[in-house]
Amino acid sequence: MPAGGSVTLTCDVNHFADLEYDWFRQTSKNSKKTAVAGESDRVLVTSEAGFYTCRGRVKDSDPVIIHETVPSKPTVTLQPSWTQIYSGETVTVRCEIQGGEGAQWTYEWRAAKLNTPPTSNEYRIISATESDSGGYSCRGRRDYFFSEWSDIITLTVLIPSKPTVTLQPSWTQIYSDKPKAKLRADNTTVPVGGSVTLTCSVNPSSSSGWKYYWYRDEKSSEALTTQDAVFQSNGQISVSQEGLYRCRGGRGNPVYYTEDSQSVRIGKTASNRPVVTLYPNWSEIYRGETITVRCEIHGGDTEWDYEWETNSRIKAPNQNEYRIRSASSSNSGNYRCKGRMKSSQHETTEWSDSVTLTVSDSK
Repeated sequence: MPAGGSVTLTCDVNHFADLEYDWFRQTSKNSKKTAVAGESDRVLVTSEAGFYTCRGRVKDSDPVIIHETVPSKPTVTLQPSWTQIYSGETVTVRCEIQGGEGAQWTYEWRAAKLNTPPTSNEYRIISATESDSGGYSCRGRRDYFFSEWSDIITLTVLIPSKPTVTLQPSWTQIYSDKPKAKLRADNTTVPVGGSVTLTCSVNPSSSSGWKYYWYRDEKSSEALTTQDAVFQSNGQISVSQEGLYRCRGGRGNPVYYTEDSQSVRIGKTASNRPVVTLYPNWSEIYRGETITVRCEIHGGDTEWDYEWETNSRIKAPNQNEYRIRSASSSNSGNYRCKGRMKSSQHETTEWSDSVTLTVSDSK
């Protein structure tokens, strides 16, 4: 070794690559070997004189930790104890080890959503979300001792559905004052062998749920049945009897009734049909002539009141006939009539066919 220099020594063990090395130095061949402190590499650089030896050894393995399981089995509990909660609620998850009181445990968790699992025996879920749903279990650790894993407790976080407001009954329009039913008739006289259609309604028309009740005659409180009328639909019937009809609506339970409608008088048409005749029977006459227009109702001995309808400028009186003296063009027109029984003013005949009278101004 040169003065002030150093020597490089290399230890070589055939066929072994990954070794650690021990170096020893003796001051003489017979002196005790002493380890060169802090040196474990294959190459040694030294500036000290002496006898040097080396040896190789396999490196120590990574340590394997052996844990012992203690018989205490934890229990996972929820506070409150509901396993189903709604999003936004708060719940505390707790790990309890029976018989392990007083021991310094560190806790491990298997949880549905724990980015950083706590090491304490409980943790709080504030404002739960759907991702917090799932199974939770825990165990305790103390030095090299572990408890068993607890049984899994399952927490379900429900997303509340949007509430729906309903009305019972389901009507969106109700009344503070009683509404009045409205009655409409397509005709006020029942034709021979026919019927009249009556329609009942409640305003506003958008209100719903109404059932309609029908009555005949002012003092009657008994609603009509299928023996009295033909019920075409809710709110519409057909009747073939004369009388004073009214209706009202009702809905709900108990039934809420409207006020009665106005009454409608339905008359009946007699089978006798009148005929309009002219005396003399000329349909065309001249100015200044005289003619009689007559309404004749054949059959029976009934006494009648008469009604005329004409488009002439001079109206006919309500008699069975009237005499036109010294006719003029103002008497020209169509004439028809009908009769009303004196004994029953609600029973009338049909209108007669029209007769046309023409008065010429020329002589």
